[in-house]
Amino acid sequence: MHVPFLDLQAQYRSLKGEIDAAMQGVIDSTSFIGGEPVTRFEQAFGAWLGVPECIGCGNGTDSIEILLRAFGIGPGDEVIVPAHTWISTSEAVSNVGARPVFADTLPRTYVIDPQSVRDRVTSSTRAVIPVHLFGHPVQMDEILDVARRHSLKVIEDCAQAHGARWAGRKVGTIGDAASFSFYPGKNLGAYGDAGCMVVRDPEIARRARMLANHGQIRKHEHEIEGRNSRLDGLQAAVLGVKLPRLDGWNEARRRHARRYDQQLATLGFDIPPRPVDPSAHVFHIYAVEVADRARVAASLRDNGVDTAVHYPRALPELPAYRDHGLSPQPCPVASAACARVLSLPMYAEMDDDAVDFVCKQLNGAVQRTTAKSSLP
Repeated sequence: MHVPFLDLQAQYRSLKGEIDAAMQGVIDSTSFIGGEPVTRFEQAFGAWLGVPECIGCGNGTDSIEILLRAFGIGPGDEVIVPAHTWISTSEAVSNVGARPVFADTLPRTYVIDPQSVRDRVTSSTRAVIPVHLFGHPVQMDEILDVARRHSLKVIEDCAQAHGARWAGRKVGTIGDAASFSFYPGKNLGAYGDAGCMVVRDPEIARRARMLANHGQIRKHEHEIEGRNSRLDGLQAAVLGVKLPRLDGWNEARRRHARRYDQQLATLGFDIPPRPVDPSAHVFHIYAVEVADRARVAASLRDNGVDTAVHYPRALPELPAYRDHGLSPQPCPVASAACARVLSLPMYAEMDDDAVDFVCKQLNGAVQRTTAKSSLP
């Protein structure tokens, strides 16, 4: 048996007729940039979130950078980001001329630690970007409390958490603004790069839409200098077909996660605490922590299970930030997790046999690795 880390072909096969027809419709109408497919998806995604407006853009990374610019954040400002996440979050801060300040994360849930955020606030701090990592929602009430006390903007990074909830509210609707990525492997993924923004303030939303489209709302009327970051029609059409299935796919992920939890707990693995609300976590990633990760991953690969690592090093430890003059604020929890975390296969189309097989092979791989490590 072979269990891939992700099987996008399985998802495509289940939707092939609708996907092909939607893409053919864009080709027939030549609505490649903007137009009805994009407008229709923006409206549908906004309605699904329960917000008045959604702004499509080229990708999730652009969405963070555009939002920072729309809020006027730039040189001389600091933005607090988690140490354990993909580089897009901090990269966007640097790209607007601001300074990323890395906060530590909570053990075993991997999301940003609100106390660490409090400890990082200075007179230069303008915003915090909580990342709902792996599909687990951040403790947003505590983040909002810090933001209110220090007049900070809160930009939610929801790239891995489409449909996750905190205190009954969908992530992306809680802070001042939110970024979504539709990279192909996401819970809601396009067939290329794509992203969107959600903004509370209508004027900031207007500015973000202009920034994503060369500084114009109407063609040739450039109120500001912007950039070229537009959601194209083909990607919008694909996303429009997939969106009605997203809630069902998320529930399938939660079902697989419950089975993983049960099986691995029986085998003696330490399972992280799960949110009380069963709909809170959407399990973009199902992660475990293991010693000697490279050997365990190699053993799993040799026995038919593909894995990944999200992420091998905490952001402040990357060469990209070596010469940024960042203050030496250690993030020990994030660093320890990054050395041990291993992502197991997770996608809606899995079945129980696949989950059971992964658990069996993981247990065997850990035992084999432990046995080798104990040899003189």
